[in-house]
Amino acid sequence: MSRPDRPAPSGNGRQASGGAADFSRVCLVGPGWRFTSGLSYYTCRLATALASRQDTSVILLRALLPRVLYPGRRRVGQIQPRLAYPSDLPMFNGIDWWWGGSLLRALAFLRRQRPEVLVLEWWTATTLHTYLVLIAAARLLRIRVVIEMHELQDPGEAGFGLARHYGRLGLKLLLYLTDGCVVHSRADHDALKSGYLSRDIPVGIAAHGPYDHYADDLGDQELDDAAVTLVREAPRPDVVNILFFGLIRPYKGLEDLLAVFNAFSPVEAERYWLTVVGETWDGCTEPARLIESSPHRDRITFVNRYVPDDVASAAFHHADVVVLPYRRSSSSGTLHIAMSCGLPVVLTSVGGLPEAATGYDGAFFVPPGDLAALRAGILRAAEVGDHRFSDPRNWSDVAEALTTVAAGRTYPVESLHTQGFQKVDA
Repeated sequence: MSRPDRPAPSGNGRQASGGAADFSRVCLVGPGWRFTSGLSYYTCRLATALASRQDTSVILLRALLPRVLYPGRRRVGQIQPRLAYPSDLPMFNGIDWWWGGSLLRALAFLRRQRPEVLVLEWWTATTLHTYLVLIAAARLLRIRVVIEMHELQDPGEAGFGLARHYGRLGLKLLLYLTDGCVVHSRADHDALKSGYLSRDIPVGIAAHGPYDHYADDLGDQELDDAAVTLVREAPRPDVVNILFFGLIRPYKGLEDLLAVFNAFSPVEAERYWLTVVGETWDGCTEPARLIESSPHRDRITFVNRYVPDDVASAAFHHADVVVLPYRRSSSSGTLHIAMSCGLPVVLTSVGGLPEAATGYDGAFFVPPGDLAALRAGILRAAEVGDHRFSDPRNWSDVAEALTTVAAGRTYPVESLHTQGFQKVDA
């Protein structure tokens, strides 16, 4: 597919104060709720933010891949989120991986909406074949295309040679055909520039928006879910409740947290309670084994499944400290939930996490894989476990970055600095 160079649009967009075109019509493409993930929530929150600025429409990816290949196949179509799209937002729900009539209906929807900018959310190579068709349609309709990057490559896909090469080559092709890209950190910016771009396009950096839809405390509501009762099991106010939340995958480093917790003396353990909430992926069963064999098993709550919003909200509002001992990461939705709730967070200084937490005084960073430093970080965070911090993140930066890049300009990268958090050594 040839890619003709096109000038930045003029005449049909208002000029913002910074000089970037404030486009009046945007269409966002991202995952829907059938294969619910953090990116499903991100797409919904971003669509809402964009809709407050300009006419916005949404195309959702409904069936992302053959269900048998999805690690969370048992819950497909079962999660009912509390979060919802604005009722007046034009939406097509949605495109299936095998296309059929769903792709034709999506293309008809795109033609009717006729946006000036098409924004594609990228986090997995399963979207590649669909995105190539959408880009081709956008070219015919003279719509500018921007990719927002969440992962250069999914860690699970990176573990398989064919999927790894398909995703890498496919992303390079997408970037060649698009008008710009937005990432969430300078770390991803540098990786993108060094390994994926074959032509010069504007690349912007904007921090991940807040996940403050969990911030409302459920209080003493009686909820019909045994998991809600479980995540409130840590006795109050006698202990510091440590929370690990999110998919249990090899790169998440949950084994390191469990090694630290299991090494507590009986006297030390009396001060703490560990709550682990997450669905096991990629055959990562070692954390479950460490939990079952822990000398402090009676002080660990383990909810080994993907939980609905009510359970997630209850877990964060019952927590005192969140620990994310990742071994690698571009960004973390769990971090942004914790920041929105104002909780102290202990996490590793990998990838884009230091930039994600910039300006957040409740972040305690430790080197990845350093158990002594992780222990020290937990002890430090526990000292301020009853304090709540202010979240500096907002969605307007993301929306502004997307429209600025679409206009052919880079979004200021100076807005992100690794400041405002504390580094902890052993």
